[in-house]
Amino acid sequence: MDANAVQSADSPFGLRFQGAESNAGATLVRRARWADRAIAVILGAAAFLSVFVTGSIVWMLLTETVHFFQHVSVQEFFTSKEWTPLFANPRFGIAPLVVATGLTTLIALSVAIPLGTIIAIYLSEYASVRIREILKPTLELLSAVPTVVFGYFALLFVTPVLQKLWPSLGGFNMLSAGLVMGIMIIPYVSSLAEDAMHSVPMLLREGAYALGANKLTTAVRVVIPAALSGIGAAYVLAVSRAIGETMIVAVAAGMQPRMTFDPAEGAATLTAYIVQVCLGDAPHGSIAYRSIFAAGATLFVLNLGFNVIAHYLRRRFREEY
Repeated sequence: MDANAVQSADSPFGLRFQGAESNAGATLVRRARWADRAIAVILGAAAFLSVFVTGSIVWMLLTETVHFFQHVSVQEFFTSKEWTPLFANPRFGIAPLVVATGLTTLIALSVAIPLGTIIAIYLSEYASVRIREILKPTLELLSAVPTVVFGYFALLFVTPVLQKLWPSLGGFNMLSAGLVMGIMIIPYVSSLAEDAMHSVPMLLREGAYALGANKLTTAVRVVIPAALSGIGAAYVLAVSRAIGETMIVAVAAGMQPRMTFDPAEGAATLTAYIVQVCLGDAPHGSIAYRSIFAAGATLFVLNLGFNVIAHYLRRRFREEY
């Protein structure tokens, strides 16, 4: 057997076979390396593209906003309580739009955060696997409904119902817009919060049960603190979604900029004003046209501020838990 092995190894056929096998292995290694490099380039290009798009948006906002402030004083922009860029005697005080945006957002969050958190607790701690698989996708279907449908639902259904309870409520009002917007963002809160709570290790729950805690106490005092980072991220996403909502407030809250803290009245938000100008009421390059970029920059700063706060809180609670 040894002699045959030596003879086979010394034969030219054996040498040719071993060389071919070695070349094939080297070719496979080179192909794997080129595939890894190609994938790395594709992934890097995708990451760079997202950064490039974000940077382009920021650059566009900053450029147009600088041109806007060359004709409008910063003091008037932040201190004036009138926003009438489309009038013959224009005023450029951003406060009415910011107040309306904040008020509708607060109304929406007062609906979405409590209901979304309760739904998340139920799905994570009480519901069976079968019920969770049915309810969670059903709730997420709300996210697939076009926002313009929610807007007309607020205008044609919610507002008449509220007017029966509140006769002085106007046809366009921030209350119905905020309530419907809160219903729309419930899936953002419930789905992400439930995912965060569901990922909490079962050992923490079992330890609480061993100490005599019931399900509600365990959920409130053990699971929620352990998942607070993910729950906070869900809340911040809901805030960002509510601030940036356009069609619901444009249809149900109206497009008249008004400095008011009364939710029963109609008012224009930042996004509703951008929609109004984009309809073609202002010529391209005019101050009224560039005012939408100033409003967009304000909206961008608000969202950025909330995300920075959320990032800080997320890091802090991750270190603690």
